[in-house]
Amino acid sequence: MKAIVCRDFGSPEALRLEDWPEPVPGPGQIAIAAHAIGVNYPDLLVVSGRYQLLPPRPFIPGKELAGIVTAVGPGVAGFARGDRVLAEVEHGAFAEVVVANAAQCFPVPAAVSLADAAAMGVVYQTAHFALHERGQYHQGETVLVTGAGGGVGMACVQLAKAKGATVLAGVSRPERAGLARDSGADAIIDLGRPDLRESLRDQVRAATQGRMADIVLDPVGGDVFDAALRALAWRGRLVVIGFAAGRIPEVKANYLLVKNIAVVGLQWSDYRDRWPGEVQAVQAELFALRASGAIRPHLMPSLPLAQCAHALARLAAGEVLGKIVLTVEPGT
Repeated sequence: MKAIVCRDFGSPEALRLEDWPEPVPGPGQIAIAAHAIGVNYPDLLVVSGRYQLLPPRPFIPGKELAGIVTAVGPGVAGFARGDRVLAEVEHGAFAEVVVANAAQCFPVPAAVSLADAAAMGVVYQTAHFALHERGQYHQGETVLVTGAGGGVGMACVQLAKAKGATVLAGVSRPERAGLARDSGADAIIDLGRPDLRESLRDQVRAATQGRMADIVLDPVGGDVFDAALRALAWRGRLVVIGFAAGRIPEVKANYLLVKNIAVVGLQWSDYRDRWPGEVQAVQAELFALRASGAIRPHLMPSLPLAQCAHALARLAAGEVLGKIVLTVEPGT
């Protein structure tokens, strides 16, 4: 089969489409012919050698795909050849055929396309656990989402709106504002204004008539985190999702005490590995929301698997709005 192979950590341009042995499912696993593969920011971190979990080289990157089951390993119940599935793996998704643990595979309803399914694993599950399990969302609260034009941010905006929140979408570029509004944002917070430390809080205060944000979902970090922390309401919660801005911020504990606020972290893959049953339930809910039209991933024009490096380079350059999906033509 063909697969994207990483032989040395570095820039995406070093990735190559190569011949690779086709995997065979073992106990508890299924093999999937990939039709659509999601490209995520953690993929960029893995390829560059900056992710917290790095596989031995050479390896196939990629964390999620949607396709058709081609083989079922011993001990697997609930999946059969021909089933449409979304699968999540630690690495290995950028390939024509992928083996995944059945516990980390999700049936795709007929009403959901495989392209949409491939964009609805990592980012939408992250959004769900950030909003509900870590953010402890209550109906009608105000949620500020930073990085609202990216995959995770846009998923957070859509999910929070679908759950009845007032949603403030933080964007750093004007061209992302319209898309954020289309995703359900009630107000736009301009993260590109001077003196962000003051301007972000002033914008949130104006948008909420002084109540401020009950929850901040932050995949950005850096100066945006520092400013957003000051925009929390009494008993507010900030969920740390990532550090797309590059700088990992620090928090003074006395500030949390005086403001009576909380900062919590979210590591998506822990849920995938530790709580497979809960993740199954969350993904079923997400697919139901998609089927009803309550949420919908925004997909950039798809690229063939061979152009994976180009897709990752666009992601690194901040040129991806929502999600980009790779398509697979067997044998190419």
